[in-house]
Amino acid sequence: MSPRDDVLSALALLTRLPLPGHRPTGGASAWVWPLAGALVGAAAALAAAVALTLGCSPALAAVLVISVEVALTGALHEDGLADTADGFWGGRDRVRRLEIMKDSRIGTYGTLALVLVTLARWAAVVTLLQAGHAAVLIAAAGLSRVPMAAIMAVLPNARGSGLSASVGAPSARDVAAGAGIGLAVALAAAGWAALPMAFAAAAAGLAVAALAQAKIGGQTGDVLGASQQLALIAALAAA
Repeated sequence: MSPRDDVLSALALLTRLPLPGHRPTGGASAWVWPLAGALVGAAAALAAAVALTLGCSPALAAVLVISVEVALTGALHEDGLADTADGFWGGRDRVRRLEIMKDSRIGTYGTLALVLVTLARWAAVVTLLQAGHAAVLIAAAGLSRVPMAAIMAVLPNARGSGLSASVGAPSARDVAAGAGIGLAVALAAAGWAALPMAFAAAAAGLAVAALAQAKIGGQTGDVLGASQQLALIAALAAA
């Protein structure tokens, strides 16, 4: 595919932006995923800036930030986090864990994961907005999409079906390109703070990958969503 097709493919996969006639077409677009994330983060940062200018408190502006990001992604990654938490800790073996992850209903573990991660996300965003660092949201959003591609490339698909399997694994070159782009965007948005943010996001992604390998013997789309959420929290916390 052309670079333009890769960009549209990434946006179709990771956002709910209206792209008539275009569908996600493969892991080859993984190098663009950090840019798609940065776009979501930029929209959220802009919303926060407008809210603060209009006199809203950082706490209220942080709620708006999360709302904008969720709206633009269709809660794709949050859904993955909830399903992963339910499956990993609600099932006694690999088969049962995968069954639970496929179930659209949310359980206790998924609910708690969403609540705790969202609270952590809100607290971090409030702190950053109070310090006048809204642009860091762009860096964190971009960096948090890098582990998804890396996990897809390293771990086999645990189910053999679903969104992750249909998209296809990205190549090592695409993963490396995405990591480079994600870091470049983060440096531009957050300065040298991007380096500890990148390390934190990578550590979170590595932890999710190790847990997924131990629990289900590979990755799924839900696992990728969970990795994005935890990488985002790690990057925000590092900032």
